[in-house]
Amino acid sequence: MSSITILDGGFSTQLSTHVGDKIDGHPLWTARFLASDPKAIFQTHLDFLRAGADIIETNTYQASIDGFVQYLGLDKFESLELISKAVDLAKEATKVYLAEIKDKTGIPNKNPLIAGSCGPYGASLHDGSEYTGEYASSISKEFLKAWHRPRIEVLINAGVDILALETIPCEIEAEALVELIKEYPNIKAWLSFSCKTDGMSIVDGSNFQSVALKCYKNSTPGQLIAVGVNCLAPTAVTSLIQNFNKMGEISVPLIVYPNSGEVYTVAEGWKQRGSEPPLENFIDEWLNYGVKFIGGCCRTYAHDVRKILFEVRNWEKKKSDGIPCCCGE
Repeated sequence: MSSITILDGGFSTQLSTHVGDKIDGHPLWTARFLASDPKAIFQTHLDFLRAGADIIETNTYQASIDGFVQYLGLDKFESLELISKAVDLAKEATKVYLAEIKDKTGIPNKNPLIAGSCGPYGASLHDGSEYTGEYASSISKEFLKAWHRPRIEVLINAGVDILALETIPCEIEAEALVELIKEYPNIKAWLSFSCKTDGMSIVDGSNFQSVALKCYKNSTPGQLIAVGVNCLAPTAVTSLIQNFNKMGEISVPLIVYPNSGEVYTVAEGWKQRGSEPPLENFIDEWLNYGVKFIGGCCRTYAHDVRKILFEVRNWEKKKSDGIPCCCGE
């Protein structure tokens, strides 16, 4: 059995192969398709499962009560029901996938899990602030906990296996989430940050390794299954994680799921920033630094998940055969 868990890829990116519509730029991003095209949501989950993902995330990153009320005309109860429906669609895809592989051998992901995607408060503002953390100085932990609580609670009650607390851009929100999930001691979660390209910092300027390690240590033992980074260029990942497990006396499982290396702005959408090496080129070194969960974020497709799975299996074979790793560890 593999010690490395394969995540899915960019949900909106793979969804675009089914809906054809322009997804980026809408205030609800992909969450609006929970109401308008649930079949495409189901199919996107199935694409990732068939590609080898051990964990699929619900389509709730940009889902919020405020957003559904404002942009879909729903009331609070209907908004929570739509978030619950996202879990049902992931469960349905998992059920279909398990039926497909029932009598097959050699399948890597025979027990897939569902992670409830919880994007940051900034994602609901539709101003790109999940990539800046600008709101950190104007809100409190109590506000953030109150804002996140209804969505987290409905995801747990709907039956997710894990919470994905992701693209967190500021220290105060990370701390608020760690405190909040203590209210739900039976749920596990991972915590991943939105980081700068300086190799050191969360986008609010806080030191990534210090904040992530503090959150891990302050969490209920066993509740945080990993900390790490997501939605940043592959070339920016290594410098953030390479010395992480040399900081303290504990070994912390790391999670990494970068984007394609393209840069997003509200005004222009996703733009190439030059010749960015594909993320699969870095997998060996990330695994050697303690990464236990690996996948893709924005602008990565199901076929990229297959590439990740292939590279992970190659790395595992090299380790079992005693072949030296790329970074000498």
